[in-house]
Amino acid sequence: MAKVITLGQFIIQKQADFPYAKGELSRLLRDIGIASKIVNREINKAGLADIIGDVGSINVQGETQKILDVYANEQFISALSAGGECALVVSEENEEVIILNNDVSKNAKYVVAIDPLDGSSNIDVNVAVGTTFSIFRRISKEGEADIKDILQKGTEQVAAGYIVYGSSTMLVYTTGCGVNGFTLDPSIGEFCLSHPNIKIPETGTIYSMNEGNYVHFPEGVKKYIKYCQVEDAATSRPYTSRYIGSMVADLHRNLIKGGVYIYPSTASAPNGKLRLVYECNPLAFIIEQAGGRASNGFERILDIEVTEIHQRESIFIGSTEMVLKAEEFMAEYSAKEVS
Repeated sequence: MAKVITLGQFIIQKQADFPYAKGELSRLLRDIGIASKIVNREINKAGLADIIGDVGSINVQGETQKILDVYANEQFISALSAGGECALVVSEENEEVIILNNDVSKNAKYVVAIDPLDGSSNIDVNVAVGTTFSIFRRISKEGEADIKDILQKGTEQVAAGYIVYGSSTMLVYTTGCGVNGFTLDPSIGEFCLSHPNIKIPETGTIYSMNEGNYVHFPEGVKKYIKYCQVEDAATSRPYTSRYIGSMVADLHRNLIKGGVYIYPSTASAPNGKLRLVYECNPLAFIIEQAGGRASNGFERILDIEVTEIHQRESIFIGSTEMVLKAEEFMAEYSAKEVS
């Protein structure tokens, strides 16, 4: 029988990868893992308890907050505050940064950006949702953390990950030394290593985007969609269209099977709609570490300067060959639009 390796054991084993660390990052990752178990428990009760539907408020993004949005946000912030290894949190659900200046957190070395519950509207209809998180070493050295500590480019991330709550619950993360996936075993209440050293296929046969917005897409995206739909045996086309509506779930599928996920700009959202800090950057870090590619159609996601905590961006992410092909269409037809 193969030896079971839990998330906690694996993190401790890999601690040697960070000679500057003294266990703080390991404890921080475990804190996130613990909070995700609590959120998973509530999600699994969604059809039985009075925790589905709207809470009656609007978040900073202009989106209606779900009851579980608020609950997940509270759980992750509480875990990060109590753990003492995080000095500042940025969340999709909070307009301003959350400075954790209690006795155990104010001098912590790390700051965290998080989307507590991505795709939360799917919960009401029992479809997969997720959590994304990004971890940076703070720039300020001591005392109360500052917003500048989180306004770092994606290349500066020391760790990033996501949790997908689906038919099984998985936590996937990277510390810049490859990507590993852990599946929650409910019988023992532990995340166990199930997908070591994940590598995304160089290409795939799945493209994921909300084609309902087709008429609002840039011309390059429209042409790429047509390319995906044209039959060509040499490139295994036509591709299959798969779109769940939860970026974590769509990306997780494409990470395992190969594919591309695209959320482009539109006329009403010329800079894109996804959040760079806690959606695009952590997922781009993971995909690149798995051998894939992530850009906004023109520029590498991780190289984009961060000026706002809720900064919007477009994304083309997934198997390298598929992203490169989409970028070709963007370069060709954006030039034509300008001319």
